[in-house]
Amino acid sequence: MKAFMDDTFMLDSETAVQLYNNYAKGMPIIDYHCHLSPQEIWEDKRFANLAEVWLYGDHYKWRAMRANGVEERFVTGAAGVTDYDRFLAWCETVPYTLGNPLYHWSHMELRHIFGITARIGAETAPQIWEAANARLAEESFTVRGLIRSAGVETVCTTDDPADSLEYHLKLKQVDDLGFRVLPSFRPDKALGLTRGTFLPWLQRMGDACGYAITDYAALLRGLEDRVRFFHEAGTRVSDHALDEVPYAEATQEEAAAIFAKALRGEAVSRHEEWQYQTYTLLVLGRLYAQRGWAMQLHINAHRNNNTRMEALLGPDTGYDSINDNPVAGPLVKLLNALEQEQQLPKTILYSLNANDNDILASIAGSFQGGGVPGKMQLGSAWWFNDTKEGMRAQLLSLANIGLLSRFVGMLTDSRSFLSYPRHDYFRRILCSLLGEWVERGEAPDDEEWLGGIVQAISYRNAKDYFGFDREE
Repeated sequence: MKAFMDDTFMLDSETAVQLYNNYAKGMPIIDYHCHLSPQEIWEDKRFANLAEVWLYGDHYKWRAMRANGVEERFVTGAAGVTDYDRFLAWCETVPYTLGNPLYHWSHMELRHIFGITARIGAETAPQIWEAANARLAEESFTVRGLIRSAGVETVCTTDDPADSLEYHLKLKQVDDLGFRVLPSFRPDKALGLTRGTFLPWLQRMGDACGYAITDYAALLRGLEDRVRFFHEAGTRVSDHALDEVPYAEATQEEAAAIFAKALRGEAVSRHEEWQYQTYTLLVLGRLYAQRGWAMQLHINAHRNNNTRMEALLGPDTGYDSINDNPVAGPLVKLLNALEQEQQLPKTILYSLNANDNDILASIAGSFQGGGVPGKMQLGSAWWFNDTKEGMRAQLLSLANIGLLSRFVGMLTDSRSFLSYPRHDYFRRILCSLLGEWVERGEAPDDEEWLGGIVQAISYRNAKDYFGFDREE
C-alpha cells in the first residue's frame, strides 16, 4: 500500500517514476491560457491570508461547498463572515471531495507552495491557517514570487479588444520580472450583438480605438487596429468562447445590415446573429493567420444556468455546466471556409463535452498541414474535464486519432495564483500513461526517447507552437 501523495503519487509503474523524475519534474511552465489579473501581477499583490488567495474567486471550490450544504454567506462572503470562517467551511468540505480533483489539488497546493503536508479537515484547519499565513507574510510570497517559484516562463492572460493593456505594457518594462506576461485576444463581446453588453462594449471599443464605432465597417477597422496593437504588445494567441459554434454564410453587406439593426435596438433573429458571427469570425481568423497567431475555440459550455443566483452574484460564480450542442457540422464549415482561402490559423479546439473529444480530434486531422507540426490541436481537458480520468481520456483520443507527441500540453485556465500544481498533476498522468504502454509491451522501453516526448508535451511543443520569443 502506498502512502497518501508520496513521491510516486499517480505514477503506476517504475517506468512512469523514471519518466517523471528524470524528464517531467522541474520543466518550465508555459501557461498559455489563464484568467490571472495582470494588474495584480504588476502591483505584486500580497495576500492577507490563505482564504484570500485560496478561495476568493474560485468557483470550483464554491460549487463543492454548496454541494456540501455550506450556506452561501460562507461561500462567497457576507457581512459578519470572516475569512477564517470561509476557510474553515472549505476545510470541512475537503474530506467530502474525495474522488474530485479538488481533493488532490488542494493538498498539492498546500504541499508544493507552502510545504504543508497535513490532511485537510476541520481538525487540522487551525494549524494549516497559522502555517500558511506565516508563509504568506514572507518576503517572497507575493504574486510575482508565487509565479517564479512555480517555474513559470510565460503567462497569457485573457483580455478584451477594448482593454488598454496598461499593466502588460508596464510589465514589459520590468527587467528582473523572471517571466513574461502576455495578453490574449478575447473578442467575445464583439460577437454578442444580442446581449445587453454589446452597446456598452461598442462605446468602450470606440474609446480604445480613438473613433466611434457607428457601423460595421468601423467595427472591422477597430478589430484590425486592436489586433495590431495586441500583437505589438506580445500577443500570439486569441481565444473565443463559442458555447455554440455558429455557421451561416453572409456577405459583408448582410453582416453590416444586421449590425445596424442591433445598433438601432431592433430584434435580430438567431439566423441573422449566426450570419453576423460567422462573417466576423472569418475576418478575425484571417487576421490571426496573417500574424502567425494561434486561435483557441472553447466550445459547448452552458453558462449561467441559475438565473436567480446570477442576478445575486453575477457570472462566473459556479453556475455553469456542460452543453450538448452539435459541433461537427458548423465547425467543419467554419474551418473549411478559412482553409479554402489558405487563411486558417493554427487552431486549438476544446469542448466542455468529453463526448466531443474524438470528433474534435478527427476534425483537427482534416486541417493539418502547411508544414506546421501539430497545427491543429485537440485542446487540453478543460474545466469539468481537467480530472484524472478526463485528462487521460483527452490524451487517449489524441493518441488514437492524431499525434500525441505534438500536443502543446497543459494550461491552468484559472483565476488563482495557486493553480500551478495542476501542471504537475497533468505531467504525472502523462508519465503514468506512457509507462503503462511500456509495461504492457505496447511501447519500446527507451527512456531517452520517451523522456523527450514527455518534455516536448510538458513544455517544448508549446514554446515552438506559440512562438512567444518571436518579435515580428
